[in-house]
Amino acid sequence: MFMIPPTHPRYRSLVERERLVEGFESGLVVPQGLIAHGRGEAFDYLIGEETQEFAVRAIEAASAALLLAERPVISVNGNVAALVPEHVVALSRETGAKLEVNLFYRSREREEAIAAALRRWGAEDVLGVGEDASAQIPELQSERRRVSPRGILVADVVFVPLEDGDRTEALRRMGKMVITVDLNPLSRTARTADITIIDNVTRALPLLVDMVRRHKSLGRDSLRSILQGYDNGRVIGEALDHICKRLRDISLSFGSPNAHRG
Repeated sequence: MFMIPPTHPRYRSLVERERLVEGFESGLVVPQGLIAHGRGEAFDYLIGEETQEFAVRAIEAASAALLLAERPVISVNGNVAALVPEHVVALSRETGAKLEVNLFYRSREREEAIAAALRRWGAEDVLGVGEDASAQIPELQSERRRVSPRGILVADVVFVPLEDGDRTEALRRMGKMVITVDLNPLSRTARTADITIIDNVTRALPLLVDMVRRHKSLGRDSLRSILQGYDNGRVIGEALDHICKRLRDISLSFGSPNAHRG
């Protein structure tokens, strides 16, 4: 990795970029994944590059949902494998969720590379590789339709960080609960999922693992109460309000006359 001074004001963001470049060079990430990351990074600027309270509430609900699930599955793409493989494996271990590779730009080489990256962090059984992706999600035409009959096909809860909207919609039509991490509160994924964590995946995943560890001491009734009290539409609305307020405050700090109108 290119040496970035820890004192650099953009240190964390630059490290994430370097990890994605390494992931690209090792076959985990496709060029389109680099573009997608840049789009998400723009929204991270808008929310302030910090985990906000609305994201914490979504993380609490996601933790409860994964612990209550009978057949949870964590879907992993190239960017997730490049940025947070250790946390994905830890989340699988803490919740009992299966790990499954699922890709829009699918190739056997990428599947194997992602599975190998997860195994380096202790994953054992990684689904969705090669012939294991033999089932299909109905009404979905992209390569994301191919899933494991032992994993996403039969899951009741699917965690899909950095997902695309088509599959999120298809999974919901199949009656599955969908949890996602998406910095863009306006995306189809964010608006379609049951639980949307509007945060950077590199911040959200460690927090989610910690939350699961704390929640494991709770009874199922307490977990159900957390989940039943969660409102995803409200969380998305709060995220948009936060962005609007933050932009207004920044505008005022520059003395913009238009910021005082309305």
